[in-house]
Amino acid sequence: MTSEASPGSRCARSGMLRRRTQEEDSAALIDMAPGAGKGDSYGSTANTLEPGGHQAAACRVGSPAKPRIDFVLVWEEDLKPGQQQDNTTRDKTDMHGDWRETFLDNLRAAGLCVDQRDVQDADSAVHYVLLSAPWAVLCYYAEELRLKLPLQESEEQPRIPSRNCPTRPPTGRPACWSGWASPTSCWRTCLTCPRSTTPASSKFLGSDNQDTFFSNTQRHQILFEILAKTPYGHEKKGLFGIDQLLSEGVFSAAFPLHDGPFMTPPEGLQAPGLNQRQVLSQHWARWRKWNKYQPLDHVRRYFGEKVALYFAWLGFYTGWLLPAAAVGTLVFLVGCSMLFSDTPTQELCSSADSFEMCPLCPDCPFWLLSSICALVQAGRLFDHGGTVFFSLFMALWAVLFLEYWKRKSATLAYRWGCSDYEDVEERPRPQFAASAPTMALNPITGEDEPYFPERSRLHRVLAGSVVVVMMVAVVVMFLVSIILYRAIMAILVSKSDNTVLAAWASRIASLTGSVVNLIFILILSKIYVALAHVLTRWEMHRTQTKFEDAFTLKVFIFQFVNFYSSPIYIAFFKGRFVGYPGNYHTLFGIRNEECAAGGCLIELAQELLVIMVGKQIINNVQEILVPKLKGWWQKVRLRSRKRQAGAAVAAGRAPWEADYELLPCEGLFDEYLEMVLQFGFVTIFVAACPLAPLFALLNNWVEIRLDARKFVSESRRPVAERAQDIGIWFHILAGLKHLAVISNAFLLAFSSDFLPRAYYQWSRARDLRGFVNFTLARAPPAFAAAHNRTCRYQAFRDDDGQYSRTYWNLLAIRLAFVIVFEHVVFSIGRVLDLLVPDIPESVEIKVKREYYLAKQALAENEAPQCIVVYSPLWVLLVVACGTLPQCGLMSSAMSAPRIRTNETPGRMQRSART
Repeated sequence: MTSEASPGSRCARSGMLRRRTQEEDSAALIDMAPGAGKGDSYGSTANTLEPGGHQAAACRVGSPAKPRIDFVLVWEEDLKPGQQQDNTTRDKTDMHGDWRETFLDNLRAAGLCVDQRDVQDADSAVHYVLLSAPWAVLCYYAEELRLKLPLQESEEQPRIPSRNCPTRPPTGRPACWSGWASPTSCWRTCLTCPRSTTPASSKFLGSDNQDTFFSNTQRHQILFEILAKTPYGHEKKGLFGIDQLLSEGVFSAAFPLHDGPFMTPPEGLQAPGLNQRQVLSQHWARWRKWNKYQPLDHVRRYFGEKVALYFAWLGFYTGWLLPAAAVGTLVFLVGCSMLFSDTPTQELCSSADSFEMCPLCPDCPFWLLSSICALVQAGRLFDHGGTVFFSLFMALWAVLFLEYWKRKSATLAYRWGCSDYEDVEERPRPQFAASAPTMALNPITGEDEPYFPERSRLHRVLAGSVVVVMMVAVVVMFLVSIILYRAIMAILVSKSDNTVLAAWASRIASLTGSVVNLIFILILSKIYVALAHVLTRWEMHRTQTKFEDAFTLKVFIFQFVNFYSSPIYIAFFKGRFVGYPGNYHTLFGIRNEECAAGGCLIELAQELLVIMVGKQIINNVQEILVPKLKGWWQKVRLRSRKRQAGAAVAAGRAPWEADYELLPCEGLFDEYLEMVLQFGFVTIFVAACPLAPLFALLNNWVEIRLDARKFVSESRRPVAERAQDIGIWFHILAGLKHLAVISNAFLLAFSSDFLPRAYYQWSRARDLRGFVNFTLARAPPAFAAAHNRTCRYQAFRDDDGQYSRTYWNLLAIRLAFVIVFEHVVFSIGRVLDLLVPDIPESVEIKVKREYYLAKQALAENEAPQCIVVYSPLWVLLVVACGTLPQCGLMSSAMSAPRIRTNETPGRMQRSART
């Protein structure tokens, strides 16, 4: 293995940080060695320097012996001798090389230290670019990104306890001291605002050690910000940022290093110096931990708030599935107990040749109703009185689940210091900042920021919506093709000489149609996700949260139609427009589908199980096997090159090489989408399949540990991102909750036998004897004369084919049931919404306490400097500059401009009066 060293560059920027928040959670859930999260030497180039390697002086500002590696860029090069390339390929290779060199030069100009390592054999080479940020660069960009860091106690500063310290600290102790937490784990939420010329200011805890002052996740965030905004060509042409270079194939990968190996040493958990990755691997990403709570604070510390909130939501949702699965299983068992005691089912199975049914197609034979006894019994498992209770239960379950998640989310956001992240702290996306045509004043921060006109964005959003509608139309076209497939397959199978196949023709057509529909769903999903990425980037959304919300909404609309169109068709449209013998309705010359002999509800249950359970099995198999196969191939390919180069495979594997062998982290979108679609199946169609919550619960127990293993041991480390909540996914869940109430009301009214049975008991017979004959109509005389025999079919019609009085009575009852059901559920849900506050009382008290202390500190502050006090729901500016006669208070974060320290006193007074 050869080694090259690239010189560092001008690290001339310095500055002080303006804000910070609590870094650690309130209590250590899992003990780790001191410094395991910050100051370890993993990723250091000190022990891997080859003879002749060197580092520039600027790259040794923090620690001359062990330069930290903050980010790694990788590209591969084909060196096969004698390989002929056409002009187009050669030009593309040269252009990529020029872009790469320009990009690396601009990184050096931005102050980063760039070191290159190569693994080369006769046919190919893998180039690793190791990036590290000197102290001055970290300070400058920390201020730009408004990172939150711990502040030291000072005589000049007002004592404001942190959110973990409810009372003032005892005399002689640091301001953030409590009896159960160490001084360094209980942070204050205040920060000085003047820019200091000395980066290692004594006002910050730990600032005397430049290697450990910034955590690994903060260093990664700073490096990613630089990489995302660095150009490699003309910025207005979109030639900037590492994301674009990765999509063009200029670089193969870009990732921060993990904190170390995930395998524990031979000493086990008692070994000293376990890193955070090893702790998460042992206490979280293990199958035997399926019944344990997740260490969310440690997940947040290593992966950031966004990943931690996903796992918090997934664990919360899985816990709430327990009562739903228990009740659903009980309802299913009730159906099993009624299977052989139900009077209409016994009448049908013992009818023998009493009910001869009309043919299912023009060339199909007549058939006996008793031949579908097994199907009717299977349908009875789901269609009984307990289903009504379970539908009501699940509607209220969904309301309470979302209400209590709001409380949980508010608690986590407060504890992690990101309650107002989206409104106040979130900065423009680097891609937006580089592409925005103009600059405009931000009314919250008072700073000039990149700006894209809202009218132009609206035009682009409308244009993108047209594309979304077109893709939805494509899905509807595929749905129609599936309907035609079912009808044709049913006709072909019903013509079979085998009487069993002929009787099961509709069920066979429905089952194969479900499988074909699932294949179409998976193919169209891949195509549309790529298209949605392009549309969302074109719409120029300012922040990453808005970008992800817009992308999520586009994809979910498509996926909703894609996954739910077939179940919606079966539940509400299939069998409604069939006609009657002698006057059947057709679609493109093919007779319209009617519900199978067992009814549409059992067919809907079958469709749900095929799509929901089938998709879960496919996804889990993919998440288990595909990463292992890809990882195995990546390791074999890279290690074979290293072996050919004459290097030791095991002993000489550097950390960046080990991490490059892992799979790229693909984010959380697919994980959220899978769970939200599952939530829709569990709630929208639960009347047809009470076992859906049980299957969801079993899947989620596996999903939590699968995702944990993927993040900890199988994927490269993602850049830690902050988040306030789960974003637009919560609003999608709320929409599904309301849709579920309406859907289940119509399912029970129009697809279930619950209301016809209740009507028959009320108007005819309490014991339901004769109910089967009640639901069958006789074929019109013209049809019977044409075939020289009479037959029956399922409908409420007179002998001439017109709707009977019973049909209209039942229609009125069904509509009344829908109205009463949804009004009762929505009313109870609204009452529960009012009874359950969105923010827990304990959190609300802490917020009010902080607000009170902030005002008290404002009144008591007499120090000749500017102090910024940050609170989760309010931002107060405590101004006490020496030239000002008194302090000024900005009472609202939405209207208070940020006071700049390079302004003159007169300008600062005018800003304060504003």
